Amino acid sequence: MTWIGVSIALVGALGYALGAALQQFEAVSEGASLKLMRRPRWWIGGVIGFTGASLHAVALSFAPLVAIQPISVLTLVFAVPLAALLHGRRPHRGELVGSIAVAAGLLGLLLLVPTHSVTPHMTNPEAFAFLGTVGAVVLLAHLAGRKATGIPKVLLLSVAAGAVTASVSTFVRVVGGNFHGDFANLLTWFSLAVPILLICAVVLLQKSYEVGYFGIAYAAVQVVDPITSILAGALLLDEAMPSGWSNVVPALFAAAVLIWGTITLARLAPDKGVPAEIREQVKTPVAS
Repeated sequence: MTWIGVSIALVGALGYALGAALQQFEAVSEGASLKLMRRPRWWIGGVIGFTGASLHAVALSFAPLVAIQPISVLTLVFAVPLAALLHGRRPHRGELVGSIAVAAGLLGLLLLVPTHSVTPHMTNPEAFAFLGTVGAVVLLAHLAGRKATGIPKVLLLSVAAGAVTASVSTFVRVVGGNFHGDFANLLTWFSLAVPILLICAVVLLQKSYEVGYFGIAYAAVQVVDPITSILAGALLLDEAMPSGWSNVVPALFAAAVLIWGTITLARLAPDKGVPAEIREQVKTPVAS
């Protein structure tokens, strides 16, 4: 069942990345304004991205957080080449190296994570403590972000967005893992918390985008989200993690390669790596 979930999550990651790339292409042309509502490609990207996110939620019903959440990083691996293609250019060599590094690190982590799964269970006190911890992280990041500028501000807001996104995945894992085809199992406050947390995550993510440095913000979220989710899965849901030095050391190395590749991709993200003249070439045919 774990590999079924992993397969679904991979398809979802590709869809989410394609949707993000399409919407970013339109945002470069029109700007982040209501004009985007008149762009069919922007709507298509939104539908594809939502489908990818939905598949990710379905995957969490089949497999534990420690196996599914690292796959979310693949959205960045897919998005960078797709965005480069939409902008009419080839991916930079650094982008390809970063993509390979992320894929290698992710594969290493997946191979080291135990494949057996348990039915997720989280008590109300544990859930409130988890939400309280996430809320504290968001508050501290927001307060520190008010005094910061540039990249530090982006990173602070992205940490907050990633933490809340991880809480969404954690609650979806609990609800989906206990569904068992009985819709009565969905009648819980955990289900009601999911859309509220999702809205908060979207708002925080847009606040991080507002500062600029889209690639850095997106990459930071993709690192914070799975790390927080894996910790929540291990500490709250009793999900298995690699144990023993023979597994821990390779897992740490794979995680380091994963993070390095993500940072490399972020530095060369399309919104910072595309020269101004290429942006103008992209805008002209779209406007016509």
